[in-house]
Amino acid sequence: MMSGSSEGRFTLIQGPEMDTNRAFRDDVRSGLLARSKRMSCRFLYDDRGSKLFEEICTQPEYYPTRVEASILERVAPKIVSTIDAPPHLIELGSGSAEKTRFLIEALIERHGSLVFEPIDISRAALEESAAGLLEQFPGLIVRAIAAEYITGLELLAQEAGSSESPRLVAWLGSSIGNFERRDAVTFLGALRQSLLPADRILLGIDLRKDAAVLNAAYDDAAGTTGRFIKNLLVRINRELGGNFDLECFRYQARYDEEQGAVEMSLICERPCQVMIPELGLDIHFTAGESIHMEDSYKYSATEIEALARDAGFLVQECWEDDRHYFREVLLEPQPEPGS
Repeated sequence: MMSGSSEGRFTLIQGPEMDTNRAFRDDVRSGLLARSKRMSCRFLYDDRGSKLFEEICTQPEYYPTRVEASILERVAPKIVSTIDAPPHLIELGSGSAEKTRFLIEALIERHGSLVFEPIDISRAALEESAAGLLEQFPGLIVRAIAAEYITGLELLAQEAGSSESPRLVAWLGSSIGNFERRDAVTFLGALRQSLLPADRILLGIDLRKDAAVLNAAYDDAAGTTGRFIKNLLVRINRELGGNFDLECFRYQARYDEEQGAVEMSLICERPCQVMIPELGLDIHFTAGESIHMEDSYKYSATEIEALARDAGFLVQECWEDDRHYFREVLLEPQPEPGS
């Protein structure tokens, strides 16, 4: 519920309703029947999973959230100064939009007002974050889109010619790291097709670094990340009638330096039988068998340049923290051939 002062400044566009239960069932079935068992990280974020991830972000070992926030706080005025006309600010996977506040504040200070268009799968998260933002920034208009990335991008593409304002698309938190490298190029390339020459992307990217730092960040001493990953088994038990014994599985995070990725898995400690009646599954796990849960890819400066080029962008400017842990990259669309 928006306050009276926010009335008329908030609009929510509901994308097509997804059958998330069916998608979850299909993913669990195919993942557990695969030769190398795996789960999709997109299903980690139920209500409890989302709260656990927020807790991860407060752990002393988990640097990405704090470091990115410190960069944005420092350079937000520089970022917004690269766009001459008052832009619309779009954010992919906005969540609480906590770090985005630095960009919003800088844009309103520079232009007096701002249209913010966050895209997130959670309608509740959009409404909650919008309420706080509208109360904090009187010059703000929020036009939220409740949809997955691709659907949100399609809605944006439909509107590309309806506004003369350039758009600054923020994709923060190194969310691109959840994509395999080839898929990251494909996704950015699809985003490129929805942009006009004056539009820009602000991409938050976690950088390659010492394995000890990364292993600690993704396997904190308090065990919060392990509980977050194991929560997917809890969800299977609750929603699909499974009988996973969490004590049988050990969380493991390991940085593969050659691949430049932190691989997160659950390792079966002893032989066990898992039944999921809702799916008609009876799965035998051997001792040492793993379920691959998530990857988090890290990038070098050279890899960032290649990612941008292959997806149809040029790196306009970038900013890092003093330890070179994290980078904000401003991308501009490459000119179309013959333009």
